[in-house]
Amino acid sequence: MRGSYLVYGLGILLFFAVGCGNTKYLAEGELLYTGGSVKVEDSILRKKERKALASELKGLLRPKPNKQILGLRPKLWIYNLAGEPKKEKGIRYWLRNKVGEAPVLFSQVDLDYNASLLRNYTENRGYFKVRVSADSTTRGKKASAEYVVKPYQQYMIKEVNFISDSTKLSKQIRRMVERRSKLKVGKPYDLDVIKAERERIDMRMKERGYYYFNPDYLLAQVDSTKGDHEVIINLKIKDETPSKAKQAYTINDIVVYPNFTLGKDSVQYKKADILQYGDITIIDSTDTFTPNVFDRTLYFKKGDLYNRTDHNLTLNRFVNLGTFNFVKNEFKESDEFPNRLDAYYYLTLLPKKFIRAEVKGKTNSASYTGTEINLNWNNRNLFGGAELLTISVFGGADFQLAGTNKGYDIFKFGGEASLIWPRFIAPFKIESASGYVPKTKVALGYEFQQRTKLYGLNSFKASYGYLWKENIRKEHELKVFDVNYVSPNNVSDLYLEKVALDPSLEKIIEKQLIFGPTYSYTYTNTMQKYKKHTIYFKGELDLAGNITGLVTGANAKKEDPVKILGVPFSQYAKVTTDFRHYFKLGRNSELASRIIGGLGYSYGNSIALPTIKQFVVGGTNSIRAFRARSIGPGSYINENADGTFLPDQSGDIKLEMNIEYRAKLFSIVRGALFVDAGNVWLLNKDPEKLGGEFTKNFLKETAVGIGAGLRFDLSFLVLRTDLAFPIRVPYLPEGQRWVVDDIRFGDGSWRKDNLVFNIAIGYPF
Repeated sequence: MRGSYLVYGLGILLFFAVGCGNTKYLAEGELLYTGGSVKVEDSILRKKERKALASELKGLLRPKPNKQILGLRPKLWIYNLAGEPKKEKGIRYWLRNKVGEAPVLFSQVDLDYNASLLRNYTENRGYFKVRVSADSTTRGKKASAEYVVKPYQQYMIKEVNFISDSTKLSKQIRRMVERRSKLKVGKPYDLDVIKAERERIDMRMKERGYYYFNPDYLLAQVDSTKGDHEVIINLKIKDETPSKAKQAYTINDIVVYPNFTLGKDSVQYKKADILQYGDITIIDSTDTFTPNVFDRTLYFKKGDLYNRTDHNLTLNRFVNLGTFNFVKNEFKESDEFPNRLDAYYYLTLLPKKFIRAEVKGKTNSASYTGTEINLNWNNRNLFGGAELLTISVFGGADFQLAGTNKGYDIFKFGGEASLIWPRFIAPFKIESASGYVPKTKVALGYEFQQRTKLYGLNSFKASYGYLWKENIRKEHELKVFDVNYVSPNNVSDLYLEKVALDPSLEKIIEKQLIFGPTYSYTYTNTMQKYKKHTIYFKGELDLAGNITGLVTGANAKKEDPVKILGVPFSQYAKVTTDFRHYFKLGRNSELASRIIGGLGYSYGNSIALPTIKQFVVGGTNSIRAFRARSIGPGSYINENADGTFLPDQSGDIKLEMNIEYRAKLFSIVRGALFVDAGNVWLLNKDPEKLGGEFTKNFLKETAVGIGAGLRFDLSFLVLRTDLAFPIRVPYLPEGQRWVVDDIRFGDGSWRKDNLVFNIAIGYPF
């Protein structure tokens, strides 16, 4: 039977290969272009350098041949299979024009043009006497192109000079060239480096008030006659540079139009529409904003020297206020004073009030999959200071179709109201030099959660704090006051029976009162797609009940906990870190890794962390070979758990490590291979959870799982499937924890009871 499947599979593969490789669709005399190759021949260059140069040059060749997968051309085959559609819609049109790919013909290849591209690029890299030849090879109805490049010796930089005059501009540029120039003596000549140096000088001059200066006013003269394969580069300001480009400018009048309409060539206004607020002239007949909004947003003051940094920071801040759809900035020479600029800001408003509805698909670490509907009403300018009021209501359901929680579905609903001010509201003045607007946020929310057949939970939340970004990479959030009150209701007899068997489950339905400050810091450069290595880091500090515990002298180890409104308040300190590294292996593949560490310490009025603050591992976004909350603490195993739903297996310490290889397979399908490891531990020994405490042998209690998965990237949604199995189980007797041999039966077939299948939305990290 297995042999029949093998023959059948090979037959499909052979059919697909023949279809992807045939050229019967080509017209008489046409040849399929299979690509071009570049060979660098030079006895001076080392083999590694020749190979690197050839790779760069190959990327310049045009056109690109049809895409291949394992030597096959499936998109070309689909294009041919679909045939010519009769109309511009339907499945045939979609297959041919969206999925398929038209054949790239050899007649589209211009050998001489490509040869000139290679020659120019190589000469721009300092190989001034390069020779390039081009040829082609034909095999049946296919053809390829071959290019041979002979670059000879590369020219090096011998001297870099700046020819200056007596002007202030010229003296400043001379200092820039002498100090931090990108043109280094002894380095290879490279036209791109010369361009980068001109851009650097222009950027620096813009910071010194030279608004009308630009890189084209700099001339680089290259002399290759004064040495042995060496060049002398002389930089100078062009003679035809206009006089205003040589002058530094200061800011004169600042005029803001906060209610500008796109499409108008000129702005019509009355004298009554003009409001002078300090250095700022505001022209708005509707008094849309309070004037101090612009004073906080604008970095320029009258008399300031123009600089590009303040220019960009101001524009960024207007955009980040969240109230403008379009921001236009214009500088004009003053009619009254020489070397001064009038600054104009034309701001087009977004709708003040709007409603947004969202439907989400989601998964969580407890292996639940579900949906949620959110309805948000927003007011972007509540009090005239660009404040954002958001009132939202939501409802959703989470289901676990398999596993320990099957049948115990979760239904929830609730709402939240939040108000964000685009500034710091504090007893003392705080200045921010960032292009991102700092924010003060207050929020109030309620959520009811019903776990079918078990219990319900009422959760009330309130917070007050600040959010600010230093730049696009660094972000902070400080909640000065963050309170969470949880109260159970409708606890079923079934759940109480389970509590009698496993007392640890009682923690879940205890009343909880948590309040105190929290702080988080996030750094990421993952938006820099060109970088080979990118990282993400998030650190969180959570302090609860510290001052109150100190004032009351609470000590839960010696006496009953102190209560507020009849509920014991939590007192603890908790730190969590999440570090991720992404290593690009190629255009469509990368190695992603993550390390999570956490420590929580309860004291004073608490002998343990609140249930919602404890660490857990396992699940779709954690160690995928184990179900959520099914590992730890340490080597502890809950003998009372009957498997109907998840027990309390949480801890005060967490260590988790993941590594995943990701690669594009075809179209929207990505593949992944991964290894997950980790566990949670208790800070102190618990007689009811033997083996749960953290010791020097903690590595011996690490759970390990491996697996593979597919990701379907639909742009707006990533659907993820993972198949994993454990290879190390921490709660087994020491010496028997590696369970690699348990993956298969004696006949070599897979054990289904050892495989864990996860369906999730989004990447795990």
